[in-house]
Amino acid sequence: MRLAQPRQSTRTTRLGGVRPARLTLHAFLILTSVVWLIPVAWALYTALRPFADTSKHGYVSVGGSYGVQNFSDAWSQADMLHFFVNTIVITVPALAVTLFFASMAAFVIARFRWRFNVALLVLFTAGNLLPQQAIITPLFRIYTNITLPDWMSDSGELYDSTLGLILIHVAFQTGFCVFVMSNYMKTIPREISEAAVVDGASVFRQYWQLTLPLCRPVLAALATLEFTWIYNDFYWATALISTGDKRPITAALANLQGEFFTNNNLVAAGSLLVAVPTLIVFFALQRHFIAGLTLGSSKG
Repeated sequence: MRLAQPRQSTRTTRLGGVRPARLTLHAFLILTSVVWLIPVAWALYTALRPFADTSKHGYVSVGGSYGVQNFSDAWSQADMLHFFVNTIVITVPALAVTLFFASMAAFVIARFRWRFNVALLVLFTAGNLLPQQAIITPLFRIYTNITLPDWMSDSGELYDSTLGLILIHVAFQTGFCVFVMSNYMKTIPREISEAAVVDGASVFRQYWQLTLPLCRPVLAALATLEFTWIYNDFYWATALISTGDKRPITAALANLQGEFFTNNNLVAAGSLLVAVPTLIVFFALQRHFIAGLTLGSSKG
């Protein structure tokens, strides 16, 4: 009787027990990480050097003295504590309102079947395609024509007010959040809502007590992204806020630049200080953020 020949082992296509495709993937990821980290490392290296050292030897040089004096000078000269508070007052309410509105709209689109749910989703998605610069002129006129009480705005207008900046962030960020959250809510089994209806749960209770707790991964992922985007905003902060003391932290970096001279070492130190809160938020929500990015990756 003729014995069957054993199949050739797949290990012959591997290098040291590792597939070439995986080696290529890891090499690409390492190269991408290095490319992204080089500017950060260079900024840190520049921030640790005094301006006199770099002006004498150049920025592309090694040696000299190092220290953290630039960080303390940037903190005090830019009055960063004041602008950090301004940023928190803008970012936290804008983030909370955006996620709240987006979750409600996504719940209606994903969990109910009605005539205009697809059109509503398209409307929210199309809002992300509108360039911000295209509406600055009509938006400026609208903001200057809307009056507010004195306790809400020193200028008496929506323009040059914290509320106006919060509203424009909510308007532009809600569409993306609705698109992402509606797709995630569609993966939640409908049997959960049907069982709640049988038990007499209202629509709001289905949203608040059943659906929303199951959306923690996507909420954490969106919170991380939205916090970073709103926190790093510079365009709306300069276009809709004219008073320098009301602007967020990104505008505070402009205080470190002079009219005829700019200390790039000081600016690098200030930029690194400004980036710290976004890193804190990312590491605090890292586990949920990664889970949110991998949603649906295991579905066949």
